[in-house]
Amino acid sequence: MDAVLDWMNAPAAQLLGAPVSWIEVIGFVTGAACVYGVARQRAWNWPVGIANNIAFMILFLGAGLYGETVLQAVFAAVAVYGWYNWVRGAEDTEVTGDLPIRDASRNEVAVGLGAVALATIGIAVILTHGTDSQVPWPDAFVLAASLLATYGQARKILQHWYVWIVIDLVSIPLYVSRGLNLTAILYIGFTALCVYGLVDWKRSRTDRTTPAAETEKVPA
Repeated sequence: MDAVLDWMNAPAAQLLGAPVSWIEVIGFVTGAACVYGVARQRAWNWPVGIANNIAFMILFLGAGLYGETVLQAVFAAVAVYGWYNWVRGAEDTEVTGDLPIRDASRNEVAVGLGAVALATIGIAVILTHGTDSQVPWPDAFVLAASLLATYGQARKILQHWYVWIVIDLVSIPLYVSRGLNLTAILYIGFTALCVYGLVDWKRSRTDRTTPAAETEKVPA
């Protein structure tokens, strides 16, 4: 096991003056594949995402990003629920063949934003006083907001894409500050994939509702 961990943390290349480890390369590949799978509404995104979570747990722990290390463990657990929920939705929805996309309710938006704010403060305090974290506040925000976004993703709530975009924009400078340049580049790609996913989900939902609307207009 030690030999495997040593290999994972060994430099694979240099990028912008900083070493890139093999585990960061693995995180890059699995992360890009996972987000593309979500954008295309493919259930295989969940097992790929779990592999990505494990890779990033190792990477972030070594970089001193403790909040994000915990986040990856939570992601892996939530991914099991999301995987089950998407597959169950596909089985229960005979016409569309998958779990339908929906909008967040006003109550979900209010509760979600409030929970992120409170969780960010609480986690930042813990990281500040309980660890040697050099970036407690952005680390805490990414953790808290990512949990909200993952919940929305598992429930196929359209607005989860907006949350991911904000998270990515915060994460890019955060990872650069910790010398994780390849991961920062990955998150630039994540931002683009999130925009693509948002547009694709909107189009998918429109395509799904249009036939029904046209059918209602057909005279009896």
